Amino acid sequence: MRNYKIDILRGVSILLVLVHHFNIPYKLHDTFLGIPIGGESLSTLIARNGNYGVTMFFVISGFLITQHTLQRSGSLAQIKLKDFYIRRIARIMPCLVLLVAIVTVLGALELKPFMNQSPNGVDVSYAVTVLSAFIFWMNILIIEFGWINYALGVLWSLSVEEVFYLAFPILCLVLGRGKGFIVFLLLIIAYAPYFRALHFAEESGAYLYHYFSSFDGIAIGCLTAMYAQYFKGVIYNPKVIVAVTVFLMTALYFYAPIKEVSIWGISVFALLTALLMFCFVQDPKVEPVSYAARSLVWIGQRSYEMYLFHLIVLGFMKVVYFPKETLAAEKLMLLPVYFIAVFIMSWAIEKYYSTPLNLKIRQAWIR
Repeated sequence: MRNYKIDILRGVSILLVLVHHFNIPYKLHDTFLGIPIGGESLSTLIARNGNYGVTMFFVISGFLITQHTLQRSGSLAQIKLKDFYIRRIARIMPCLVLLVAIVTVLGALELKPFMNQSPNGVDVSYAVTVLSAFIFWMNILIIEFGWINYALGVLWSLSVEEVFYLAFPILCLVLGRGKGFIVFLLLIIAYAPYFRALHFAEESGAYLYHYFSSFDGIAIGCLTAMYAQYFKGVIYNPKVIVAVTVFLMTALYFYAPIKEVSIWGISVFALLTALLMFCFVQDPKVEPVSYAARSLVWIGQRSYEMYLFHLIVLGFMKVVYFPKETLAAEKLMLLPVYFIAVFIMSWAIEKYYSTPLNLKIRQAWIR
């Protein structure tokens, strides 16, 4: 049964990412959103930490993968490898293939946002870029050579997720019968802050984009699902806990740039997200009532498509409205156009492409 509160959390996560990525080329500090607050502009405070949205996605993804595995198999040790991998392929690959195809065509038309660049002075072939997309090391390519392809850069997080999930079912089979899998997840969670400390504030972005910089969020999500499976109804006054957790997450989000607090900030944000998830599963039958909640549910249910394809929209905008020459009034005009275009495109892709293909692949290969 689908938990609409988790979809709301997904909706918030993707909105943080969308605002963050819009504000990179079209900085809003010279608009009415640039009013100063505590030495920073409001637009900067809102947009600068959109990477926390990806942290939330990692936790949600780890939680749902583990929860669904437990619901289907009864225990992690009884996971069916073939079925697990088919489900991941059915969900991930259709949109990934479409994204690469679109970027390839637009790049062939010599539209700069869709062509490979050399930000660190080293040329990387487009073939290598596409290969990294399909075998999940786009994040390593970015760390080594910079953001070589604007529209495909979002695939760094997909690389992190899918490498984790390539190992997930095997670890479940090998370690799932005892406490071994829990110990493994705890080691991943403990190692991540140390790894981020080793690469603190590096220009390469390894403290954000490397596998071991991000695995802790997924591992925290996995552990939360395992705990929720066996300890339901143990939280009293979940509404109060949710309110306090949201306040703490908001405070951390505005506290400082993620680059300055990445060592501990990412782990704390992931843990707070996990606490929200645990509270949500205590009452999964509640459906959204308000228009705002229903809107966030709708956005959250299409968050994967929005995440993968929103830079296509931004790329086209950058072709027509060169960021350094765009006036403040034009930025305010582009912002709602950007959101509407992303929503419409993602809705169309989800309804007519990714969901039908997902179902067909599962029906063909899973009994």
